[in-house]
Amino acid sequence: MLKQQLRAISSLLGSITLIGICVGMTSTLLSLRATIEGFSTVTTGLIMSAYFVGFLFGTTRAPKDIRRVGYIRAFGGLAALAAVSILVQALWVEPVVWFVMRFLTGFANSAIFVIVESWLNTMADNKNRGKLLSVYLVLIYGGLVAGQLILGLTDPSGFMAFAIISLLINLALIPILISVTVEPTTHDPVKVPMKSLFKLVPLGMVNAFIMQACYAMFYAIGPVYAIYIGLSISEISFFMASYILGGMLAQTPFGILSDRIDRRIVMAICAGGAAVIALILSQLTSDYVHFIYPLVALYGAFAMPLYSLGMAHTSDFLESDQMVGATGAIIKIGGVGSIIGAPLVAVLMQLGSANYFFYLMALLTALVCGYSLYRVTRRAKPDDQQASATYAMIPPGQASDEILTALAEEEELQREANSTTG
Repeated sequence: MLKQQLRAISSLLGSITLIGICVGMTSTLLSLRATIEGFSTVTTGLIMSAYFVGFLFGTTRAPKDIRRVGYIRAFGGLAALAAVSILVQALWVEPVVWFVMRFLTGFANSAIFVIVESWLNTMADNKNRGKLLSVYLVLIYGGLVAGQLILGLTDPSGFMAFAIISLLINLALIPILISVTVEPTTHDPVKVPMKSLFKLVPLGMVNAFIMQACYAMFYAIGPVYAIYIGLSISEISFFMASYILGGMLAQTPFGILSDRIDRRIVMAICAGGAAVIALILSQLTSDYVHFIYPLVALYGAFAMPLYSLGMAHTSDFLESDQMVGATGAIIKIGGVGSIIGAPLVAVLMQLGSANYFFYLMALLTALVCGYSLYRVTRRAKPDDQQASATYAMIPPGQASDEILTALAEEEELQREANSTTG
C-alpha cells in the first residue's frame, strides 16, 4: 500500500526534494556572499532574519491566497516568486534589496510547504501517515545536505550559484504542474490561545522559542562563523552539511527513546549534550577541521531533535482536536525566536569575537536542559505518551496546511476583536 502511494506522489516528492536543495543552498550562499561583499555581521544577521519574518507573514496570508486561486496555480506563482527573488539578489547586491527579497523567499517557501503537505495528507491514512511523512522529511533533509555539497562546488562570489538555485526551483515546477492528483481540502481546527498553552505546557513554548532561535543562528550565521575561523568554501559546505546530516540521523532514535521514557528527560539529555559540544566547538579553529566535522554532526544530532521532542511533549497534554491549533501557537512563538536569533548572535560576534557564536548556543541549550529537568520536578509524566516524536522531523520554515489555516483564522479573529474594542 505504501509503495503504491509513493509511486502515486513520486512527482510531488521529486518537486519537494528539489525545493529542499534550493533551501539548503540559499541560506549558506547568501551568508557567504554577504561576507564577501563586506556586509557587517549585524547586517547579515538582519538580512537572514527577514526569511523568518516572511515565513510568519506567510502563515497568516498564504492560506487565504491558496483558497482563492487553487493549490496548483498558487504553487506555480510562488515558485516563480522564489526564483525571481534569488535572481534579483544576484543582480542587485544591496542590503535593503536583499532584506526584501529574503522576506519574499520566506513567504513563498512557507506557502509551498503548505501545498505539498496538504497533498501528502490527502494521500495518507492513519495507518501509514507517519511512514509517508518520514519519507517526505528525509527527502527534505537529504535535499538540504545535497544543497550544501553542491554549493561547495561553486563560487559564491559569482552568478552561477544563484542561477543554479533559480534553475532548480523552475525544474521543481514541472512535476507538480503535470500532476493529476485532486487538490486537497482544509478543515476547521480548534483554537488554542497562546497564553493558555504557556500555562498548560510551558516547557513546550520555551523550548520552541529557544531552539528555533538556535536553528536560525546556525543556518543564517553559521557560514559567517566558519569564514571567521578560517574554513574554505568547500569546507564550509561540509560544515553545514554535517550539522544537517547529524540531525537527520538522530531524529528517529531520540523519538523512539522519548516514546519509552519521560520526554523531558530525553530533552534534557539532548540539550545538555548540545551545550557541551557547543563549548568544545567554540575553542576549535580551521587547524582542527577534521575534528570540527564530526563534532558539528554530533551537535546537530543533539540539537535538531529538540524541536520535535518539544512538540510531542506538548501534544501529550492536549486533546486530539487541540493539537493543530496548539502547533500553530508553537510555530508563532518559534518564529519570533527565529527572527531574534540571527541578529542577536551577529551583534555579539560584532561586539566580541567569533567564539560568541557557539558560546550563545551553549548557553541557550543549557537553559533548555535545566528547565526540562526543573519541569520534571513540577509535574508527573503523562500516564500515556500517545503523541509519537519519531517522525516529527520539522525543518525550519515548514508547517502543515491545517496549522497555517489555524494561524490565519486566529489572526483574523484577533483583528476583529481589536476593531470591536477600538
